[in-house]
Amino acid sequence: MDIYEEIVKLRQQARRGAVATIVNVRGSIPSFKTAKMLVRDDGSIVGTIGGGCVEAEVWQAAREVMESEKPRNLTFNLNQDPKYDTGLVCGGTLDIFIEPVLPPALLYIFGAGHVSVNLYKVAQNAGFDVIVVDDRDAYANRDRFPHANEVMAEDFDQAMARLTPNESSYIVIVTRGHRDDMRVLRWAVQTRARYVGMIGSKRKTIAIFKELQREGLPAQRFERVHAPVGLDIGAVTPEEIAVSITAELIAVRRHAERALPHMSWFLSHKPHSEPGPSASDDVASPAETSGEQE
Repeated sequence: MDIYEEIVKLRQQARRGAVATIVNVRGSIPSFKTAKMLVRDDGSIVGTIGGGCVEAEVWQAAREVMESEKPRNLTFNLNQDPKYDTGLVCGGTLDIFIEPVLPPALLYIFGAGHVSVNLYKVAQNAGFDVIVVDDRDAYANRDRFPHANEVMAEDFDQAMARLTPNESSYIVIVTRGHRDDMRVLRWAVQTRARYVGMIGSKRKTIAIFKELQREGLPAQRFERVHAPVGLDIGAVTPEEIAVSITAELIAVRRHAERALPHMSWFLSHKPHSEPGPSASDDVASPAETSGEQE
């Protein structure tokens, strides 16, 4: 099998893997520099880096790399450690670089107004594939989203019935009204999507969360929702809000480890334990406004 063709197949199937490459050789080893091995998410492999205990350890490390989504360097000294004895005359050292193979990051944007148009542009430039959904063909069309992977101009419920977000999917809800936001959020929190974000003020968000809980959805479902959506960078215009949202998407995608200025009030407050909203909660920044800007 061609290892590169297998990598393409994995990504097309939205599966994970890791590629191990011998990047440096000193002395004699049972393989050669640039030898590669692909480890798929089901544990199967394509290619080889020499077999034996080295390959077994690299296989295990590759499994960890695809889970952490972060590359790793390994060094093996075949001369000093007897467990790497292959029966051949090998006394060298090899360095192996293991990198993750990840599915394309797919962003579903629900709503096709001004924020959505700008989010589509910024997120696509940042490497996200984009699917846009809106029930108005005057907004959801190729003139406004010429390079999107797909533009779906149909009822939200019909569109959601055909979509199956996975662990590499991101959902941003920026429709034109509370009712549509709630419809999409009801579906989104029950998917496997890595990220769910919804635009709106604190009062609107609390009201939607409580209504969905009354319907029977567990409160824990909402603890991963970013609402208001985006990082708190003082964004005002649709263009700036799109940057704020994309920055948060990147932070989630890259597993940002340091504290970030999240605008999402619900990342640090559990919705089911928070007191009811006060009158001041209706005052929201433009990035928190309920519904899209038409």
